[in-house]
Amino acid sequence: MSAKLKEEFLKLLKEDKEFRYAVVGYIGLERFWKEIKSLREEANKIWKEIKLLREEQILMREDFNRMVEVLLRMDKRLTRVEKTLEKLTVDIEEEARSIVRYKLRELGIEMDVGTLKLPGLELNLYGVSDGICIVGEAPLRAGASIVDELKRKLEILRTKYPNYLREKTILVLYVTLPLPELVERSRKENIWLLKATREYVRPKISI
Repeated sequence: MSAKLKEEFLKLLKEDKEFRYAVVGYIGLERFWKEIKSLREEANKIWKEIKLLREEQILMREDFNRMVEVLLRMDKRLTRVEKTLEKLTVDIEEEARSIVRYKLRELGIEMDVGTLKLPGLELNLYGVSDGICIVGEAPLRAGASIVDELKRKLEILRTKYPNYLREKTILVLYVTLPLPELVERSRKENIWLLKATREYVRPKISI
């Protein structure tokens, strides 16, 4: 810019009000556009961050959906397993009642063996015939601790429901897979321990 042009410019700024306002407005407008540009850049950065967050959210949602699918499959499998175990348990209990009835008949005792359900007490094997009653359990697999459980239930009968007992009580355990310590404990405590194909312990029963 020449010296003469500068002088004219300064003179106009000093003397021409409209010119002065125009210059000021122009300078302000320039600043305004710079601010807009800066804001746009900031907005672009924010949108990029939002995009990244959305992508991460999509990935998280996909992971979550996969986890839900896995849990649903596991739940279906567990349901099938539970139904299988429930059926197996029912089958074993039915088998136990049938075998115990048969073995009792061999001993000359006719007895209908079923279940007993009372408040706070449930027995898989229970039967009464004249002065004899059967009190027992029919787990698939068991160790010596099942003896304590059976004796605990017998004590409940004695204290709360004595009318369900008779002069002679036979404790019986029908166990498909009895552990060695259970066989030993049953022999010591005169508990009838058996399964369909074998009697591990036959108690001394006098009719």
